[in-house]
Amino acid sequence: MTTSARPFTWHTSSYSGNTGNCVEVGNAVNAVGVRDTKNRDGGTLVFTGDQWESFLTTVKRSH
Repeated sequence: MTTSARPFTWHTSSYSGNTGNCVEVGNAVNAVGVRDTKNRDGGTLVFTGDQWESFLTTVKRSH
């Protein structure tokens, strides 16, 4: 995972509510980005599709 300036299409988490304490996930060609909604210019974590799928699988198992 790295920081990047790729052109992402951003989506705010549906679990965020109105508190502002949330992250946004963005889709780009061959990448998934994650950033803090409160600090959008603070950097973006960038994952490959395989890395993102592995993360989601792990999170789903722990729920």
